[in-house]
Formats: sequence, structure tokens, C-alpha cells
Amino acid sequence: MRKITFLAVTVALVSMAGVVDAAEVEVKMLNKGSDGTAMVFEPALIKIQAGDTVKFVASDKGHSAESIKGMMPADATPFAGKMSQDVAVTFDRPGVYGVKCAPHYGMGMVALVVVGAPTNVEDAKRVTQPGKAKPAFASLFEKAAAK
Repeated sequence: MRKITFLAVTVALVSMAGVVDAAEVEVKMLNKGSDGTAMVFEPALIKIQAGDTVKFVASDKGHSAESIKGMMPADATPFAGKMSQDVAVTFDRPGVYGVKCAPHYGMGMVALVVVGAPTNVEDAKRVTQPGKAKPAFASLFEKAAAK
């Protein structure tokens, strides 16, 4: 009986270890960033490991966080948060993920999540971006490569 109890406790602890190791990063959706830029995710560049979670927090209302088609690994699941609501996304696949605020996408309200080794950078860079999202992503890709 003691061996079974010990085994059950060991299995439970090993299972919990994976949860404890995973990180959660908070990204605020803001009307104005700390540098005065309008309509931003802060931070806009997030580097995490597979299994980590990013919580997009609706600090200011009128924003959303959703994946951009073509800017994620081929086997990743797209996501779309609701307007003015927090959304937590666990990134299980290595690669880069483009994130947009649907109503402010053309204004450059975008973020780049880099998970582990970015395997799909060139594919993600080829996605056509509207308005200010284009230079915003160019800057994010440059910063991601420098870090």
C-alpha cells in the first residue's frame, strides 16, 4: 500500500513540474504606450519558450488580440480574443507569431511573439501588412534578430 501511495504522489509531483516550469507573460493592450505611441501592445516583442502563456490584458477598452494568418507555424492553432477582454494564449509550437488588434491593425497595433527557435521567420515576413503595421513589423523583426 505504501508503494502505491508513494507512486501516486511521485506521479502527481512530476505532472505538476511541467505546469510550474511554464511561464506567463503579460502584454497590455493600450491606447497610449509608455513612450507616447498610440495604439500599442506593451511589450510588442515577446520571447518565450514552447508551453509558455501570453496573457493579453485589455488595460484600455476597444482592443483585441488575434493571430495573423500566415504569421504562425503551419501546425499552430489560430486564436482570436474578444473585444475589450483579456485573452490568455499558450504557445505550444516553436516559431514566430504575428498578433494584431483587429480595429487598430492598420494603425500599427501589432506584436510579435517568438517561441523558442523561430522556424517560420521568412514566411511571416512575406505576409502583406496594412498601413503602419508594415513598418511596425519590420522594426519588431529587426529587434528580434538583434536579441
